[in-house]
Amino acid sequence: MPKIRVLVVDDAVVMRRLITEALARDPAIEVVGAAAHGRIALAKIPQVNPDIITLDVEMPEMDGIATVREIRKVYPHLPIIMFSTLTERGAGQTLDALAAGATDYVTKPANIGSIGLSLQRLEEELAPKIRLHCRHLLPSTEATPSRAPLPAQPFGTPRSAASPAGPIEIICIGSSTGGPNALAEIFGALPARLPVPVVIVQHMPVLFTRMLAERLDKLGPNRFAEGDEGRLLEPGCAYIAPGGRHMEVVRLAAGLRLRLHDQPPENSCRPAVDVLFRSVATACSGRTLAVMLTGMGQDGLHGCRHLREHQAQILAQDEKSSVVWGMPGYVAQAGLADRIMPLSALAPEIHRRAALRPPVATSHPLSA
Repeated sequence: MPKIRVLVVDDAVVMRRLITEALARDPAIEVVGAAAHGRIALAKIPQVNPDIITLDVEMPEMDGIATVREIRKVYPHLPIIMFSTLTERGAGQTLDALAAGATDYVTKPANIGSIGLSLQRLEEELAPKIRLHCRHLLPSTEATPSRAPLPAQPFGTPRSAASPAGPIEIICIGSSTGGPNALAEIFGALPARLPVPVVIVQHMPVLFTRMLAERLDKLGPNRFAEGDEGRLLEPGCAYIAPGGRHMEVVRLAAGLRLRLHDQPPENSCRPAVDVLFRSVATACSGRTLAVMLTGMGQDGLHGCRHLREHQAQILAQDEKSSVVWGMPGYVAQAGLADRIMPLSALAPEIHRRAALRPPVATSHPLSA
């Protein structure tokens, strides 16, 4: 059986060896080449014909971001997984690489001195992502979790006849792989500040979520911040759950506020979409619009069940426009989505649904 062919690009000899050894443990993957920087990688791509590339961010000669841009000129669909350090600089560079066209990322093992732990991290985090992004090369039994075919549904046709409980007062969004770019496209396309607050879980580690919020804050009229304990939710403001912490919405006398906690991960995630969505179902009942964006796994499925029981409105990104149709796919397959829509159609639909309510004045907008 043919294997998934990987080109490893990293200027550190130790990392190239670690990645190669970790991937060699997976019988479906083989490393067909290695390069110390981007220029060598560009020359090797036509020679070794990889199915996927792992690419370091910081390299001499040609760094990872420049390499992504050059690869995309010739190979628009070749999957690229970035290797990032878990630092503020690394987070910023990774977000730049994703914006330039990288497919996904993993963070480098923190302690290279512990070879065994580093190999385990790479085996647990990198190999599954390689399989995910090259799933079309695997036997159908291994490629993705089985899901029943979707029943025929004309674009934009409501899936449920249940009437919403009333004008929405909050929007909640869940996303993972491909999410940063999806969020940027949606909020960059919104023509005006939303009359309700937005709460978001994007699966990312600490530092990454704060930097993502800072970048999204610059794209359009809505304000962004990383969520913090006790924050009063304001219309036209969006709050991203901080990496490593669950985020919930609670209703108090003063209004809707955020609550952060460190309960165990759900769906191997913290923050988890399910945790946020369940809390929104309790706090806001059916006066909620939920949006499931591209992402691996099924985090958010159970939360959407809770929201649907309260007659919330649910939109799901479609398969064609998703980097990974896991999270929105499970919601769609379960029949929970009112509409399954391409990414390009979500901003106007969100704006339209949010506008169907009396406008609310913003008294305490997020600080610049």
